[in-house]
Amino acid sequence: MKKGTVFCCGIKAGELIRDDDGYVFRYDPLYFADTSLPAVSATLPKTRREYHSKVLFPFFFGLLAEGAQKERQCRELHIDENDHFTRLLETSAYGAIGAVYVTA
Repeated sequence: MKKGTVFCCGIKAGELIRDDDGYVFRYDPLYFADTSLPAVSATLPKTRREYHSKVLFPFFFGLLAEGAQKERQCRELHIDENDHFTRLLETSAYGAIGAVYVTA
């Protein structure tokens, strides 16, 4: 099992987990309770239940670099190009466009 912390606008919003069954996303209880804070994505509305997926949620996949930048990140960080979760944890906090990023 591997975990990442999801931040939205610099505030801990939840947790993203990869395990043998796929991926799980859940909101942090304090983030969920604050009605002034937005959902991290329209596809992941704020709820107390966990979200489950066999593949990396499309929203989080969309935070990853593509093309030459992806190749460079994988080469320099020694990450398999098909290991999207590790790449997300290692790179999304640096140069992410938008309010959401994930850290290890």
